[in-house]
This record gives sequence, C-alpha cells and structure tokens, in this order.
Amino acid sequence: MEDQMRNLFVGLLVMCLFVLGFGVITVGAQEVTWTCPEGFEGQELNIFNWATYIDEEAIPRFEELCGVTINYTTYSSNEEMIARLRQGNPGFDIVVPSGAVIPVMVADGLLEELDGQDLPNFVHVAEQFVDPDYDPGNTYTVPYQWGTVGIAYNKNAVGDAELTSWEDVFNYDGNVAWLEDQRAMLGVALQILGFDPNTHNLDEIEQARDFLLENGDNVVRIAEDDGQEMLLAGEADVIVEYNGDVFQIIFECECDDYAFITPEEGTNVWVDNLAIPTGAQNPELARVFIDYMLDPVVGAANSNYIAYASPNQTAIDEGLIDEELLTNPFIYPTEEELEKMFFILEDPDTEQLYSDAWDELSVLIGG
Repeated sequence: MEDQMRNLFVGLLVMCLFVLGFGVITVGAQEVTWTCPEGFEGQELNIFNWATYIDEEAIPRFEELCGVTINYTTYSSNEEMIARLRQGNPGFDIVVPSGAVIPVMVADGLLEELDGQDLPNFVHVAEQFVDPDYDPGNTYTVPYQWGTVGIAYNKNAVGDAELTSWEDVFNYDGNVAWLEDQRAMLGVALQILGFDPNTHNLDEIEQARDFLLENGDNVVRIAEDDGQEMLLAGEADVIVEYNGDVFQIIFECECDDYAFITPEEGTNVWVDNLAIPTGAQNPELARVFIDYMLDPVVGAANSNYIAYASPNQTAIDEGLIDEELLTNPFIYPTEEELEKMFFILEDPDTEQLYSDAWDELSVLIGG
C-alpha cells in the first residue's frame, strides 16, 4: 500500500512540473461549461464537509445551474463525521471522508455504492488516483483533494527557535496546538519510534500514546481542524495542521509572519474523497454534484481557493492550477519528501485500539 501511494504522489508531482512549462491560465478567466441534467429543479442537497474546504463560488454556481438548494454543514474530523453517521444518517447526501477511513465506513455499511468511474467527468481524474487500495474500482468514492500534515508557526513568536522537526515541536518552549487527527498524530509517534504507522500491535500503539504524553507538556489544546485560527489569534505559537489550511491564511495575510514546514522525520500524506452516505435523501442529485466537482474548471477553482493539491489530471494539464501552488513543495511535495511520508489505512479490527489510545491521551493532555 505504501509503495502504491508513494508512486501516486510522485507521479502527480511529475505531471505538475511538466505542465509548468506551458504557462498557467487563471481559473477566473475560465467559464464553467458543465451542464446540469434536467429534472432536479426545486430539489435540495445536503452536504457534510470539512470546514474551509470548498471554493466559495462552487455551491451558488451549482444551485444556479441546477435550480436547487444546497444545505451545507461542516465537521472537524473523520471521527466526528463517522460518529454522526453511526447514529443514523440525519439526511446528508454527500460526505468527504479521507481514504484512510473508507474501509471502516464500508465495513460498517455507512456508504452507498457510487460507481465513481461511471461518472462522465471521472475521465479527468489522474491515473494515480484511479482504483486505490482503500476503494478498489472507486466503488464508493472519487478523489477530491490530497495533502499532508505539517508544522506551522508564527515567526515573530518563535524568534530564533529552530523548527524543522517533530522533536523541535516537542521541545519548544511556548504554546503548541496539536491536531485532532488521531491516526495522523499516533502515526507520527509510531514512525518516530520505528514502528509501522498502520500497526495492529496493541503494545506499539500504547507506546505511541505514551510517547505523545511524554512530549505534550507544551500543548495548550488539541485543535479541531482550526489550529490556523489559534495561530492567527496568538493562542498558539506553533501548530500541527493540514498544509492547505495553513496556506489559506498565509496567502490571505500577504505578510511574512507565518511559515509551514514538513518535519524532517516524515509525516502523514492523505487523500480526501467525495462519497454518498447510506440513507442519503437525494443520491441522484448527489451523483450530479460529484460529477460537477470533477469538472476541470470547478476542480481547479476548489484547489486554488483552499490551497490543497488536486487529483484532477485535466486541470493540471490545461494549466488551471495556480503556479504558486504547483511550485510550492509544501503543497506538492518533492520526491525526497514523499519518500519519508506514510499513508494511513484503517482496519475495522484495530480501529478501536487507536480510538481508545487517543481518547486516553486527549483526556490527559487536556484537549
């Protein structure tokens, strides 16, 4: 699995670098030519997505094209989303799970079959994202964005402190916020300890928990996907956060106050996906929306707005992705960096072991 995912990201990097030689066209100058099928006027679609994770024009544009209304709700972690669905889907039509949790969601019967490869716009998906191990045949999902977990900090707050590694974060004399992503954080600890980040060994998982406990004295909060807001507010000098969330504030700031780095020991790389949960009220309109999101212009607009890497081959080939993203090694990592990264793949048999370890850690850290 790790070799396949590494090849996926290395391949995407090569394509992106190749495209740069042909120049970049701004998405703002591109017209969305996608056409909505007839028959959906007046209907509603309920989307359950991560916060700050879609172009601000994507939803109103779809509503106008299809004559529908979208109700939009956000969550801050895969665990929160899954817990909500396990209680009984309240009517969500689309969710955006990470590839890591797809096997668990399928085993629990939480996803409806999508047959993603049958969608008209699936032809635009980069080959490396087709038929992934976490969802063979793209039976339940299509790729949306991919990215990494890294370290961000306020340059003025940290002063001369060197921050290039996880060890530097653990030893930092100041306020730190970790990320509410149990598998990423425990995976980092497992990797540092020399274990497989996807280990099934309870003793190794508990060692990872204890390692984080021993190195969490400077943690003021385990942030629920809003560490970047803590950074902006001065509540934390250093945060562990998803790369795109950090670059959103860096680009908006237009200042030199913040920095993001990929820890030298390695980190978690992930793929988020569009899927239809079991019990969806409007699965047919959900399929139409997912196809819309795979349109190259729409896909590029999403990636450019939220500063994450795109799995849309056509968007890259046609120069629709902003050059400042394609050339940023913290958004599209180098091959050398990718070699040190790990991909999480949850197993229904060990999910509870990781959840228990993280719950114990969260209580003791005070997150």
